[in-house]
Amino acid sequence: MEESPKPPNKTKKLLLLVLKIVVTGLCLWYVSGKIDFSKAGTALRNANHSYLLLALAAFAASKVFAALRLNIYFRNIGITLTESQNLKLYWLGMFYNLFLPGSISGDAYKVIRLTKKYGVPYKKTTAAVLLDRVSGLLGLGLLLAIYGVVALGGGSIAIIIIVFAIVGVVALLLINKYWLKDFLPSFWITLYWGIGVQAMQIVCVYLIMLALGISIYETAYIFLFLISSMVSVLPLTIGGLGAREIVFLEGSKYFNLPGEYSVIISILFYLITLVTSAIGAYYVFNDPLKMKKDPGMSP
Repeated sequence: MEESPKPPNKTKKLLLLVLKIVVTGLCLWYVSGKIDFSKAGTALRNANHSYLLLALAAFAASKVFAALRLNIYFRNIGITLTESQNLKLYWLGMFYNLFLPGSISGDAYKVIRLTKKYGVPYKKTTAAVLLDRVSGLLGLGLLLAIYGVVALGGGSIAIIIIVFAIVGVVALLLINKYWLKDFLPSFWITLYWGIGVQAMQIVCVYLIMLALGISIYETAYIFLFLISSMVSVLPLTIGGLGAREIVFLEGSKYFNLPGEYSVIISILFYLITLVTSAIGAYYVFNDPLKMKKDPGMSP
């Protein structure tokens, strides 16, 4: 008989949340002591709002791509959601992840809800959600390898990044082939979607750079963004806030970039994430899986 997911330990979750808040605060405190707020404020005041709106649209598009990728995994295990239902569920998960970090996570909510509704073993729904995350990381790693060659001009570090990216793709392919066979048919298409997700987020950062008047040929900013995205996946801070800014700040020293602009790019990206995820609050009160009633049906 299939076991049900164990209920989370509330005390442990609370302690982890407090720890995340403390680490986030320490990271932001460190960053605040390293930048010139007058320069940062001037850059923000002079930012082009039109480009920022386009950056918001690009980030939202990346999340639509991510939702489409996840629905492919769901179909692999017999969960048939319309793209509309899946997109709403995905947006609700984004809201939970960013705004309710001490409560149920967005990924856990999707696993529990879909397991109960469709009777699919929770191990399969968990695998689908985790593979969705991993394929995104692989897409990120491949783009990081490309930008690493450009930003670093080759060298041993760039080669190491490329090797890790290729090994990651091969490793996941073997895992799909031998242990997660349900998902093998969609391996390449989901990897392409993963690259597409990260590519749209790179477009988002380019647009933020344009809004701040930064040359888009400064590929080091994109390289730092991709590294910071890797770091933000680690459950160390709230939504990656603080950790991402430290990567940008310290990385800017290596590339001799203005620290103020690096931190502003990071903060603006976080705010765009915040605004986009807030939309999911609507589905807290409106079931994302509820089907519209056919007007031709009798009550």
